[in-house]
Amino acid sequence: MEKVSALTKDEIATIDNIIKSNRENPGQLVKVLQEIQSQLRYVPLEGQKLIADRLNVPISKVYGIVSFYNFFRLFPPGKHSVTACMGTACYVRGAKDILGEIRKKYKVEPGQTTVDRRFSLEVIRCLGCCAIGPVITVDGKVYGRMKPAKVKEVLEKYN
Repeated sequence: MEKVSALTKDEIATIDNIIKSNRENPGQLVKVLQEIQSQLRYVPLEGQKLIADRLNVPISKVYGIVSFYNFFRLFPPGKHSVTACMGTACYVRGAKDILGEIRKKYKVEPGQTTVDRRFSLEVIRCLGCCAIGPVITVDGKVYGRMKPAKVKEVLEKYN
């Protein structure tokens, strides 16, 4: 997976403004991270380094919080959100192959975003659509009875 770009000037300014508005509140690291997540829609690694430096805390502490809580994203969200169900019913019907096709064709791993920021890929344990599995969703729209050959057909609808 290629690295997504470094921080923009606007992202640095946003991070700095959030830190400045919280500087008087010691121990507000989680609040700072939540505000950055809210503004940028993710907490980039470069941003984590900047936060650690500006707040004089170890980068390991910042990364530990960001990687522990599911709320935080480490990569920018894509234009479209793709979710692959890996629940038991979907899995036994070939969900692993569907996920493999998405990973291969779009060069993206679960929890990440394609380099062109077109798709974000997430894996979920069950979407509750077991009767039509294997299932993926794109921006919340359910696609059932998926086959690897159908992945491109479905995803190409989303530009």
